[in-house]
Amino acid sequence: MLIPSYNPGSRALDTVRAARAQWDPVWVIVDGSTDGSAERLRAMARTDPGLRVMVRERNGGKGAALLDGLSAARREGFSHALTMDADGQHPADCIRAFMSASAAAPQAMILGDPVFDASAPRIRLRGRRIANWCTNIETLWAGVHDTLFGFRVYPIVPLIEVMQRSRWMRRFDFDPEAVVRLAWRGVPVVNLPAPVQYFTVEQGGVSHFNYWRDNVLLTSMYLRLLAGFMIRLPLLLTRRVA
Repeated sequence: MLIPSYNPGSRALDTVRAARAQWDPVWVIVDGSTDGSAERLRAMARTDPGLRVMVRERNGGKGAALLDGLSAARREGFSHALTMDADGQHPADCIRAFMSASAAAPQAMILGDPVFDASAPRIRLRGRRIANWCTNIETLWAGVHDTLFGFRVYPIVPLIEVMQRSRWMRRFDFDPEAVVRLAWRGVPVVNLPAPVQYFTVEQGGVSHFNYWRDNVLLTSMYLRLLAGFMIRLPLLLTRRVA
């Protein structure tokens, strides 16, 4: 499994420990962090052969970090990868269930269907509804329940192929665009519920989401994908009818 990490705050080590308790191996891709977390993670890896820490010198974004991890995983013979954020929001105790679902349906992407509690910011939930609506249209209702939740299992080869053909999908736009483009390729969708928790600053929570920058990025992404959707519409309609 792959954990991209950029200045993740105090919860990063606990997140990695929780993941390692559930799965082997776990790879962390440190994406140009400046908070000292790379050194702490490397120290952890020195005593844990199931943990690998890859360090990017400069921050390139979540998608760029994952592409490095996916490429390394493919070179070592892995066929699938579970992705999980480093900030503690994603449920480590669901890792085995998601991996089992992927083993049962290896052609599919296993997508987390987030179960929110009272900690979820209301404005984020509203924005999510809009993003999900756009994804449903551009995939012709392929069955994606949530387009932004990054707790997922991907088949590695088709994901790398769609990423290598695009100059995008390198930052916050990775999760939704990956789902849309894989759905266009006919990769089936399996949704599994997964709890998500938002932590306050006092609890060690860290968010790098910038409402202006990232909403502009998502809006431009959906407008860009709309052109691709129109080109593929006959194929998608034929597949949908079939």
